[in-house]
Amino acid sequence: MKLSDIQRRLQAPFPAHMVMWKPGAFTKDRSRALMLGHIDARAVQDRLDAICPDAWSFELEVVAGTSHPVVKGRLTVLGVSREDIGEAGEGELGTLKAASSDALKRCAVQFGIGRYLYDLPKQWADWDDSKRAPKQPPELPEWARPDHERTPGSAHLVQAMDQLRYELPEDLDLQREVYKHLKAALGSLHPVNNGQAA
Repeated sequence: MKLSDIQRRLQAPFPAHMVMWKPGAFTKDRSRALMLGHIDARAVQDRLDAICPDAWSFELEVVAGTSHPVVKGRLTVLGVSREDIGEAGEGELGTLKAASSDALKRCAVQFGIGRYLYDLPKQWADWDDSKRAPKQPPELPEWARPDHERTPGSAHLVQAMDQLRYELPEDLDLQREVYKHLKAALGSLHPVNNGQAA
């Protein structure tokens, strides 16, 4: 297996629930914020584990003499290495762990993982400064969603598959819930017209 064989899978959009939002800029009164989509380091690790579990590694080197934690990361996938710097912000989140996560994500972007998030249209959202969060998170455009989220019934199917991933629940009511979601998903893919499949 070569890197070119898995490039499309590495670059595929993440499920919408895995995309998080952070402010990139504020209006003067901090009532609105320019929201930037991002993924966390665990999502990167999960993507690599799913596609090439035994063929990737990540190394860190702490950069000395900086006012806040900075590391140089090296991500190697199928023998190809990419390097980038990771920085931790100042304050309580300014840890070596934060810098390491930042370095992993920056290296992963060089392999195409999450790179599409840089192409998202600018989205301003009403900002709740007390909660340090948008009042309503932005919606991802269709092109920034995985294929299974673009088809009718996909939300039902994803929810049901998430439940089945671990095992079928023993509780009869939960089994009925899984069945209901699967039936709704399949029904949207094959609509019923007058009691007969279309």
